[in-house]
Amino acid sequence: MSSTDSTIVESTAGSVTAQPDGGRKQPSKGRTRRRRQLLAGTVMLAPFTVLVGVLLGWPIVWTFLLSFTNEELTGPTALNHKYIGFTNFKNLLTSSDFLSSLWHSIEYLVGSAYIGQVVLGFLLAMLLRRCSRRTQAIVGAVVITSWIVPEVIAAFMWFALLGQNGVLQQALHSVGINYSTILTTHPILALNLANAWRGVAFSLMLYMAALTAIPRELLEAAMLDGASAWRRVVSIILPLIKGSILVDVVLVTLATLNDFTLIFTLTGGGPGNASQVLSTYMYQQGFVNYQIAYGTAVSVILLLVGVVLSAFYVRALRRS
Repeated sequence: MSSTDSTIVESTAGSVTAQPDGGRKQPSKGRTRRRRQLLAGTVMLAPFTVLVGVLLGWPIVWTFLLSFTNEELTGPTALNHKYIGFTNFKNLLTSSDFLSSLWHSIEYLVGSAYIGQVVLGFLLAMLLRRCSRRTQAIVGAVVITSWIVPEVIAAFMWFALLGQNGVLQQALHSVGINYSTILTTHPILALNLANAWRGVAFSLMLYMAALTAIPRELLEAAMLDGASAWRRVVSIILPLIKGSILVDVVLVTLATLNDFTLIFTLTGGGPGNASQVLSTYMYQQGFVNYQIAYGTAVSVILLLVGVVLSAFYVRALRRS
């Protein structure tokens, strides 16, 4: 055997017998480092988790418990309330006012959120994509300005535009057109316009960012293959930005279902109950009629609706 062969044999034998502890591998440094990082992250997040649990978790639990009582803000049951089971929820499901407010909430969600923000935001993003940078900057500034305006101010602006003796009514009367304010004839439509005007900016910015990430070469190749504009949108653009669409739908849904300030300031749920939605109905029952437990039951239903819709959208987002 040559000296080279003996050296190879010795090095091989040494490498085989060099494993300590009966050949078991020691944990790598990378794995130990990841464990330390995970432990450090857990320790740093623990105070925040406790804080969220106290400030958010307990109010939710208390809300559920309160909805099963007969507590009121005034009277004998304000201090001596008792457990009444599902009575509040049974009364809700048989109340015409509640069912009417639920239907108005659906109209408000579909009209102002899905059509007025998700669809309109996508259409505006598609149009601005073809415009120059200067046009994009001007339109973007105008739309974002409407987004940063506080809801109370936005409500007063739309009231001055659409209300009785408002700007729109006086302008139409000056040219001989008889116009009755839609705040009294079609209040849900007025709310849809106001909320869409204020919230479309978020959808627009989200879709502009998503469309920018689509390679132009892909669209140009489809154009050369003879694909029409509609086919490019349906087969290329929408599948590529599906994740952004679902994120927008989730956030817009939650924001619209919980909207109160704009509705209460602009119409107050009126005239009568013509624009009463779940959030204003909850306020009316809890703080105007002093039936705090009954109003809390409305808030529980509103919470459950938001949770169910969010879970559905999040599941669709994970699949995409």
